Amino acid sequence: MKTKEKEILLFGTLCIATFVIWTLAVLNVDVKPLGVNGTNIGFSSLNCWFHQQTGVHMKIYSITDWLGLIPIAACVCFCIFGLIQWMKRHSIRKVDYDMILLGVYFIVVISGYLLFEMIPVNYRPVLINGMAEVSYPSSTTLLVLTVMPACIFQINRRVRKQSVRKILNTLIAAFSIFMVLGRLISGVHWLTDIVGAIILSTGMFSLYKGAVLMNDKRKRRQ
Repeated sequence: MKTKEKEILLFGTLCIATFVIWTLAVLNVDVKPLGVNGTNIGFSSLNCWFHQQTGVHMKIYSITDWLGLIPIAACVCFCIFGLIQWMKRHSIRKVDYDMILLGVYFIVVISGYLLFEMIPVNYRPVLINGMAEVSYPSSTTLLVLTVMPACIFQINRRVRKQSVRKILNTLIAAFSIFMVLGRLISGVHWLTDIVGAIILSTGMFSLYKGAVLMNDKRKRRQ
């Protein structure tokens, strides 16, 4: 019988595999030069139809762009927290295991972002400051949906007062939903860019969460 931890890890692995398949589909299905400056777009019929429905809203784009600093600030805070533990305990081995994994997790997220900056799959449906920017997967969506669930996970592990946990979790969830929907309707990404980011971030977070829970279980057995 599979344990909860293994199920989460399996789910994360399936999400990553789904993301790979989705990316290949975006590169090969219904590809037409209908993007800005004639760039190729996968699932062009679906993407162009959805883009026509939403239009372009640069104010929403700007708002979500600036608010994208919040998950970055959260990453910095966690890094400082881990660094303080390291300094107080005089050994990186004594830093909480979930914090070490969180640091590795953030490095993987950044590496994934940089990788897709170098390997363009889609370009944005609009020019940003006169330039065609890489759009797949949506980097802001990826950042929000990898970092903010990790914040909720850490809050639930470290904040003892239930009322405080509920308030923080509600605020973080509302912020995450706003950011994804804002990015979706702003018109600066294709629909498939947002979907790809959701799939990838879900898989990455599930792997992180599953790994932490597996270590918790190992410690309980010891």
